[in-house]
Amino acid sequence: MVKELVLATRNRHKGAELAALLGDSGIAIRTLADFPSAPEVEEDGTTCEANAMKKATEIARATGLTAIADDTGLEVDALGGRPGVHAARYAGEQATYEDNCRKLLQELAGVPLPKRTARFLTVAAIASPGGEVHTRQGILDGLITEDCRGDGGFGYDPVFLVPVIGKTLAELTPEEKNRVSHRAKAFTQLRTWLEQSQSIQVV
Repeated sequence: MVKELVLATRNRHKGAELAALLGDSGIAIRTLADFPSAPEVEEDGTTCEANAMKKATEIARATGLTAIADDTGLEVDALGGRPGVHAARYAGEQATYEDNCRKLLQELAGVPLPKRTARFLTVAAIASPGGEVHTRQGILDGLITEDCRGDGGFGYDPVFLVPVIGKTLAELTPEEKNRVSHRAKAFTQLRTWLEQSQSIQVV
C-alpha cells in the first residue's frame, strides 16, 4: 500500500486543496517544494486526461515516489466549449486569474444568465515510478456570473455559480468547496481507489 505521495504541482492554491482532500488518509503528503530539481512538465496535451497522466508519470519517474496530478478544464456552452483544456492560459501564457476571468466575462457580455451554462471537468491521475497510471474524473455543472463574486478559491471560482447552493465557488469556505467541487469529486474517487488498492508498490 502507498504510504507516501507527491503532489505534482507548484500551484500553492491547488496544493493546499489537494492536501486537504487527502490529508486524513494516513498517507504522508509531499509537494514539489520538496523536490526543487523536479522538471517543469509542459501541459501540451489536447485533453485534461492527457495532461494529468503526463504530469503524474513524469513526476513519479523523477522523484521515485507515487505521484498524483490533476488537470482542469472549463467548458462554457455559449462559447462552443471554450476555454476548455486551455482554461489556465485563456488570456495568455502569463495570464493571472483575474486576466482569465476578465476575458471570460467580456466574451459573455450580453448573454443572459440562463444561457451562461458551464461545467468544470477535472481529471486526477495517480502514477507509480514504474509507470502504472490510473485516472478518475469529476464534473461540476454551473453558470458563469456577470461579475466576480467572493474572495475565496482561485482560478475561475469568483465567476462560477453553483445553482443548487446559490453561491459562486469563491463565496464558499474551503470546507464547503471541498464537498461539492469538481476537483473534490475526482480526488474522492481516486482516494477511494487508492485506499482499496494493493496494486501500486510502496517505494
